Amino acid sequence: MVQSTLNRPNPLPREIAPDVFWLGECLEQRQQNKIYHSYNAAFLVIGEAASLLVETGHPKDFPIIEKQLQELLRGRAPLKYLFITHQETPHSGGLGRVLRRYPEAILCGDVSDYHLAFPEYEPRMRWMKEGDEIDLGGRTFLLVEPVIRDMRTTWWGFETRDRVLFPGDGFAYSHYHEDGHCGKVAEEAETLDLEDTTAVFADLALFWTKFADMQNYCDRLDELVKKLDVKTVAPTHGLPITDVAATLPKVKEGLLYGSRVAERGTNDATFARPSPMTEAVG
Repeated sequence: MVQSTLNRPNPLPREIAPDVFWLGECLEQRQQNKIYHSYNAAFLVIGEAASLLVETGHPKDFPIIEKQLQELLRGRAPLKYLFITHQETPHSGGLGRVLRRYPEAILCGDVSDYHLAFPEYEPRMRWMKEGDEIDLGGRTFLLVEPVIRDMRTTWWGFETRDRVLFPGDGFAYSHYHEDGHCGKVAEEAETLDLEDTTAVFADLALFWTKFADMQNYCDRLDELVKKLDVKTVAPTHGLPITDVAATLPKVKEGLLYGSRVAERGTNDATFARPSPMTEAVG
C-alpha cells in the first residue's frame, strides 16, 4: 500500500470494475463547522494492448498517483493515452509530469490551451469530439456528452466493455472521514448524506447551478445513463457509484437541493465563525 501524504494509510488504489482502478488520496475541506473529505481522483483503465489514465489529480497528489501507476502497470499494457475531462487544476495538475514520465502517452480530448503551457508536447495532443473512440484492446474508451459542465471545454468519457462513466465534476460530492468513508464506494458509505454533500460541492465548484433549472439537467442525465447502460460511475470528486439505480436518485436530489438553497459561505469563513445559534446555546 502506498503511504499517504496525509500521514495515514491510503486505501487507494482500488479496483472498481475489472481492470479499472481508482487512484489518488483524500483532500480535506472545511465547511459548515465540520471537515469534509473529497477526492481529486484519477482512474486507470487497462486494456489488452494499451492503458489509459483519466485525469491526473491535483499537483499535491502526483507523487501518490505516480507510485500507484508504477505498481499497477507493472507487467500490464503500457500507458499510451491520457484523457482529462477539462483544464481545471484538480483535473490536469499532473499533465506535464505524466507526459514526461510516459513518453508514449498521447493527450486526448478537448486539448485547448494545453500547448501554451507545454509547447514541447503539442505533437502528442489529439483532438477528440463526442462519439470518437480509443481502442485499448478488448475494450474501448468513448467520448460522450458532458451533461454537467465545469468549463466550456468539458467532455465526459465512457468505457464500453464494463460500462464505466467518467463524468468529471458531474457527480461531485464530499464524504465523512470520521465515519470511515475514505476509499469506499458510495453504497458502502451508509451514513453519507448525498443531498447535503452534493449541495456543498455545488456551492464550491458548480455555482452556475443556482441560476439554472437543474431538473432539465437531471432529466438529461437520466437519458444518458439509460442510453449508455452505465454500470459504474467514476467521478473525479466523489465516491465511485456501483449501484446506479439506487444512488443516482440521491445525487439528483442533491443537485436540485443545492440549486434551491442560498450559498452557505466560503470554506474558511464558515468554519472559523460560529453561527448565532451556536453562540446563543454556548
